[in-house]
Amino acid sequence: MTLAQQANDEKIRLDKWLWAARFFKTRALAKAAIEGGKVQCRGERCKPSKEPKVGEELTIRQGFDEKTVVITALSQQRRGAPEAQLLYRETEESLERRERAASLRKAGALGMTTEGRPSKKQRRQIHRFWGDADQRSMD
Repeated sequence: MTLAQQANDEKIRLDKWLWAARFFKTRALAKAAIEGGKVQCRGERCKPSKEPKVGEELTIRQGFDEKTVVITALSQQRRGAPEAQLLYRETEESLERRERAASLRKAGALGMTTEGRPSKKQRRQIHRFWGDADQRSMD
């Protein structure tokens, strides 16, 4: 009996499947993400106790990334990453969208600025600049 056949015979919770598929490090994090609306099934919010089915489409938001995956197998056990990746398939649109967003972030096009307090190095440069300017004006 293969892993997929064995898992199909059992009922499983969505938070446990997300943990087994290695989307989250713990079931508690998976549950919090579901309750926070970061995991959606067919475009709607769902509960941690929902029973996922093979073929269902999930949208999972983690940090800046949003993945759309289709469940291909069910498992209650957390295994290695290569086996966990067999539990789902990411859609082509999702892959393209994530790659595009990553390249925009890398290029700095999303407006992520680091305004705020200057770093120690920047403060030294400011002090050096103003210190030199003060001495020149006194001469």
